[in-house]
Amino acid sequence: MSKPKDAKTYQEQIALLKSRGLVVHNEPFALHCLEHHNYYRLSPYRFPYTLPGDRDLFVPGTTFEQLWKLYVFDRKLRHLVIEACKSVEISLRARWAYQVGHALGPLGYLDNQHFSSPLVHARTLVKLHDEMERSREEFIQHHRANLFMPWPPAWVIVEIASFGNISNLLGQLRSSAIRQSIANPFGMDEQTFCSLMHHLSVLRNIAAHHSRLWNRQFVFKFKLPKKKPAHLFPNFFVYPAMPKKEAKIHNSLILLVHLMTCIEPATDWPERLIRLLLSRDPKLIPEMGFPADWKTRPLWQSLIAALP
Repeated sequence: MSKPKDAKTYQEQIALLKSRGLVVHNEPFALHCLEHHNYYRLSPYRFPYTLPGDRDLFVPGTTFEQLWKLYVFDRKLRHLVIEACKSVEISLRARWAYQVGHALGPLGYLDNQHFSSPLVHARTLVKLHDEMERSREEFIQHHRANLFMPWPPAWVIVEIASFGNISNLLGQLRSSAIRQSIANPFGMDEQTFCSLMHHLSVLRNIAAHHSRLWNRQFVFKFKLPKKKPAHLFPNFFVYPAMPKKEAKIHNSLILLVHLMTCIEPATDWPERLIRLLLSRDPKLIPEMGFPADWKTRPLWQSLIAALP
């Protein structure tokens, strides 16, 4: 087992950064940032500014302020993503509860014959049960204590279920007709929609846990909608020879714009997103999976043109 490095004081951390070529114009500001945000959290934001082949040496002239601006950009991006994912999650809950409640009955979600994998369904119910046990919501206590219902109706359980569990209960439904009825308001094919919901549940967790998002490589890739809705496909960036790059956040943002406008037609979320993207150093945008011509693609072009 390797011996861990000794802990460094904040002043030693700044000295280390300077020894690697980072320019620190305002040491009190840098010290304050390290005190409240942790050297290890800020460290990955140096990678776009280090020399090729040596991630510990900075490109000459790189400043601490550049690293900090990238960190702040990523933080603002996370906030926007969380906001959008919450709206999608609430909408999904409502759609799932309504369609499942009517098609399968109030407690139909408990019957594994309606789901493609009894094992996955059973595991999801265990997680749902744990969520009920942790819940302090009065409506959960009312159904269990006063109505003597160990499991409440679909439209009740959905209000304490996590995004991930609802995504599982959606994707595992045997009935493609029910899945399609849930996806219809978004103009999407049900298989693509289910894949996207799983991806967004993962994306939301990454953002909610304050993890780096702006240039993250996602392990799970969702299906890109090619025909439904047809107007979205020209905006996606697909790398036939480099499929891993498809898993960066560019395509996710396109679909969040679409979903948000379906849920809240008057939302200003797309405008706030495009303003944030335009504030970023253009040289770093490709690291988010954006194509070189992204500003000329229909969706982004229309958002830029609509800015006051």
